[in-house]
Amino acid sequence: MFLTVFFLLVALCTQGGNGKESEEAQRPGHVSVVIVGGTGDLAKKYLWQGFFQLYINQVSSGNTFSFYGGGQSPTEKATPVLFEILKAVSCSKDVSQERCALLKDQFLRLAQYRQLKSLEDYQDLAKHIEQQLQEEGMTEAGRLFYLSVPAFAYADIAEKINSSCRPKSGAWLRVVLEKPFGHDYRSAQVLASQLRSSLTEEEMYRIDHYLGKQVVSKILPFRIQNKKLLDPIWNKHHIERVEIVLKETLDVKGRIAFYDQYGVVRDVLQNHLTEVMTLLTMRLPKNVSRSEEVLGNKLQILSSMLPLGKNQAVIGQYQTYKAEVQQELNKTKDHVSHTPTFAAVLAQIDDAQYEDMPILLISGKMLDERVGYARILFKNDIFCVQNHNNVHCKPKQIVFYFGHGSLQYPAILVSKNLFKPALVDSEWKEVTEHKDVNVFGLPISDFYIQTPMEQKEAYAELISHIFFGRKNSFISTENLLASWDLWTPLLSSLASTFPRIYPGGADNADLLDIHLKGKDISYNNEVVIISTDQLGGTSTNGFQVMQGKFRSSEMVSAWAEQLVDKLAADIQEAAEAAIYEGGVFHLALSGGSTPLALFHRLVDHHFTFPWRNTHVWMVDERCVLPTELESNFRSLHDHLLQHVRIPYYNIHPMPVHLNQRLCVEEDGGAQMYEKQLIKLVNSSSFHFVLLGVGYDGHTASLFPGGKVDELGDSLVALTESPSKPHQRMSLTFNVINRARKVALLVMGKGKHELITQLSRVKDNPDKWPVTGVKPTNGNLVWYIDYDALIG
Repeated sequence: MFLTVFFLLVALCTQGGNGKESEEAQRPGHVSVVIVGGTGDLAKKYLWQGFFQLYINQVSSGNTFSFYGGGQSPTEKATPVLFEILKAVSCSKDVSQERCALLKDQFLRLAQYRQLKSLEDYQDLAKHIEQQLQEEGMTEAGRLFYLSVPAFAYADIAEKINSSCRPKSGAWLRVVLEKPFGHDYRSAQVLASQLRSSLTEEEMYRIDHYLGKQVVSKILPFRIQNKKLLDPIWNKHHIERVEIVLKETLDVKGRIAFYDQYGVVRDVLQNHLTEVMTLLTMRLPKNVSRSEEVLGNKLQILSSMLPLGKNQAVIGQYQTYKAEVQQELNKTKDHVSHTPTFAAVLAQIDDAQYEDMPILLISGKMLDERVGYARILFKNDIFCVQNHNNVHCKPKQIVFYFGHGSLQYPAILVSKNLFKPALVDSEWKEVTEHKDVNVFGLPISDFYIQTPMEQKEAYAELISHIFFGRKNSFISTENLLASWDLWTPLLSSLASTFPRIYPGGADNADLLDIHLKGKDISYNNEVVIISTDQLGGTSTNGFQVMQGKFRSSEMVSAWAEQLVDKLAADIQEAAEAAIYEGGVFHLALSGGSTPLALFHRLVDHHFTFPWRNTHVWMVDERCVLPTELESNFRSLHDHLLQHVRIPYYNIHPMPVHLNQRLCVEEDGGAQMYEKQLIKLVNSSSFHFVLLGVGYDGHTASLFPGGKVDELGDSLVALTESPSKPHQRMSLTFNVINRARKVALLVMGKGKHELITQLSRVKDNPDKWPVTGVKPTNGNLVWYIDYDALIG
């Protein structure tokens, strides 16, 4: 017969089925705890330890317990696994070794493994519980099922519990569900409907372990304890912004099968960070222990959120994620995942108290440190004229520090120039001795700090709440659907968005820094990181990662339209600077289709461009008549020159057609263009040269195998192309590399393989002519769009 230990001291028991903590002393009873998935990772790490802690705390309450680890494996196979897990549970420091050993022995005697696969298995479990109750003459208090299984199994298991494992009238039933609770609004709605057919709302406990973290659980008590001081400043007039941040240093290896379907927004922002946001902004309840009021006030906030769209989010993906997906999901090398591993979202509340107040929700993998916090940064209207280190001029902030980071322990921090807060409860203490630690760039001594006297694990705290039927730390169906209603439109808009690639760790530098403008958010730096060593390697240490660098030169990267905007602005800036300095701007433009979008941008938007003082030169030309469509000059004329007010004598086409023939050496066209260039361009140094790159690595009309080193000191030369028309005229590296600024424009997915190759190869102008672009005293900037950069 299965052994049950009785403890006969009377204490509070919970009321059956209504989800509220009992206010009256109840007769003690027997509680059956069933962890479905009882030998899984979550159960091993947290759940059994949490239930052991519950057992220790309730051991003298008059309640008795049975613990069941359930799973699909046969009993003879899984029983040894379960007991290895149970042997690893431990007691808190305040429990003596002798007492701990006794409690642990009793706990193990009260536990057993049961196969829970079919309906018959659940029926057998119910018969076993009822037989045990009858044989030992026990009154049943309730049954607690913890579903530590994939979400797709919830509805089926709930149906089995409902049909076969419900306790008799007078005892409660509580079923705990782990996230994810759906993938979007529709799937969450379907799952909620399925569960509702088997369980009542009061019986379901959707757990978010973040709500069990000690600091998170004290956000409301802190606001209530300090209400008089906070009420005047807890609004848009005094709060500059709210930051809710969870940073992690680890990757997601081993979790790819799950993570690639969900990503960081679904995994962290939609639940953990959203819950923290509601705690910070909800109307304070009259009674914090009243679940209905707390959940209702949270719902009001969720219903007042402004819609989230593409302009309210930026996303990123750490550089080795693609390779991890290919390996773990057995995908081909050309498979690309859009799943973000980093996200920053700007949320705002349509409410008079918080209108236009930025709320940032940020989380990511492979970041510089492991830390979690909610930070309320207040506006400071004091300006110190001389002593900027005066405490009054330092940032005013309240920080709910969840743990880890530089502080290494959970705490609530309040700037000393704000107010001294009351302790949240008797189990917390004020920290008066400070280590040499900085938080947000400030010494820890600038803050009033309070921290729990004893650190407790989140799951243990929430398991205690479940036992007592306290639902204010759990997610109701209504609140869940309201949250998904907020996040689903954003997820849909991001589905086809390429995340920004970042290398991971300290190498991210300021790549993920964000910029807020009104209700929109964007990356502060439009430059993208790319490997200059071995793109697609397996570890961050294998990369020579440089922000804004490609092949050791500057790089600008953006979506095509923004990239062209940036290039056009840079050209105008260079033109204005050159004219200010010397009265003239010499611009050399390459042929081909790549610069056409740039030409249109200059025509349609840059009405103040100084064309009257600009000389336009050709980088290269095909040896065809200038009237033919293949002519680079014809393209330049049709798409740019005829639409701007540039003097005709400032236009310098290459003389490929002389003596009624094309590109004949004896006609001296190349020498003619060179003399014109030497005469008009000071030191033969163009102010700006725009180049493209062909699929074979050629630039200008300098092709692989063209033996560019044999062109001598010439500035202009006749060259041979492998494709028709074969004859070309081109500037040489001798003059290109004298330019003050050279821009290499690369656009389109078709150029991705080229960019990958160029990121790996060494300088070899004969094989890869573009690697010969090396301005002597000027700057080289690569302008690469996202399609070319990430494919």
